[in-house]
Amino acid sequence: MRKVDVAIIGAGSAGLSALSEVRKETDNFVIINHGPYGTSCARVACMPTKALIDAARAYQGRLFLPEIGVAGVAGLAIDIPAVLRHVRRLRDGFVSGMVKETEGLGDKSITATARFAEPDVIRVNDTLIKAGRVVIATGSTPVFPEEWHQFGPRFLTTDEIFEQLDLPGRMAVVGLGPSGLEFAQALHYLGIQVSAFEAGSLVGGLSDPEVNRCAVEKLASEFALHRQVKVEIAAAGEELVLRHGGQETRVDRVLLTMGRRPALAGLGLEQVGVALGPRGVPAHDPETMRIAGFPIYIAGDANNDRPILHEAVDEGHIAGYNAVRSEDHCFKRRTGLAITFTEPNIARVGRSFASLKEGEYVVGDYDFGGQSRARMSGSNHGCLRLYAARENGRLLGAEMAAPAGEHLAHLLAWSIGRKATLFDMLQQPCYHPVVEEGLRTAIRKASSLLPSRPREIEMLLCRSQPSEEIC
Repeated sequence: MRKVDVAIIGAGSAGLSALSEVRKETDNFVIINHGPYGTSCARVACMPTKALIDAARAYQGRLFLPEIGVAGVAGLAIDIPAVLRHVRRLRDGFVSGMVKETEGLGDKSITATARFAEPDVIRVNDTLIKAGRVVIATGSTPVFPEEWHQFGPRFLTTDEIFEQLDLPGRMAVVGLGPSGLEFAQALHYLGIQVSAFEAGSLVGGLSDPEVNRCAVEKLASEFALHRQVKVEIAAAGEELVLRHGGQETRVDRVLLTMGRRPALAGLGLEQVGVALGPRGVPAHDPETMRIAGFPIYIAGDANNDRPILHEAVDEGHIAGYNAVRSEDHCFKRRTGLAITFTEPNIARVGRSFASLKEGEYVVGDYDFGGQSRARMSGSNHGCLRLYAARENGRLLGAEMAAPAGEHLAHLLAWSIGRKATLFDMLQQPCYHPVVEEGLRTAIRKASSLLPSRPREIEMLLCRSQPSEEIC
């Protein structure tokens, strides 16, 4: 039996982050990975998706050019196979950088499946590995309903779409979370006829009905968007027929973007006494990553807490840090931040609208339809709503479908992380003309709804003492 201080199962974002912490304290470890090395983000998720989105958005931009005096755009055309080759070329570069982190590890890196024989013993092929601590970082797999497997390669998931050499003229996107919305709009921009479907009413991870309305209004003006529908699918020759709400849509292929589930099947956790929750995930402490009562930590998409790259990296560091210490250390998590790279960007920062309690907050909103800077680039669509504590004006969170929303969201996330109030934000400079002026207007609206606010908050008045800074 081989003995190690730490065994890491999975070589994605969380696993490699855990590895970086473990290597600081010991060289007696193993990292076990089944399947291709490299993170889901680099291979099939955020990185190639954004490469596809940027290419699609560049082509879509041709429609705005005549408005600003650029002629001759009618001759432009898109070469989808070339776009996909470009995406794969970038993707392969991203993946190679991640894979290099496991090169040179020798027998410390094992390509195989792992299964628990005991809480501290892992079976790898015919070998047993006894580990002082174990970090599970096995990532996730796409949700693919069993009844649709019959359609074979006519159904794609996000794990397969970037391997396609070409894409057909008509596609359905089923599931309109962040990934589904990004693909639906990007495929539409590439000239593909897109029909998008969502079982619920909310899209892109939003919980604020007003922001959701803004997002849906813009996206539905571009491609067929169906919400609150149950989709039934049948084959009709080379076509796929989607029946929904009394309607029928015919497509060539379907892209499933119904989310991802933790890849824990086959680990045998339940066989060694680890209780699994409703989604097959064991209860664990989000500040230490430890599964209570076991020498096991679980990080990244495998625990389904915050399935976002930067969160997976943080969780991997936390798990790896604790795995090489005699006692667990609790870590304060960063401000929640999630961005969907549609146009307008959809973003959630800090506390969601759904988590707020009536009477504890005020709302500041802004509609970007008339925003001067956004009008210059033809991106004047969407809205923003931010939430602040009624008691003291402290920023709590925000949801938005806004131009440059990825940047507005970061400003708000950093401010929330510093416990800033509306008044703190209003004392910061805001250049003109910039999209951030819309954010400032929303902050002013929210501050006007507070029961009390500092005198002089709306104006930059010098104090009587020359040495003091402006208010």
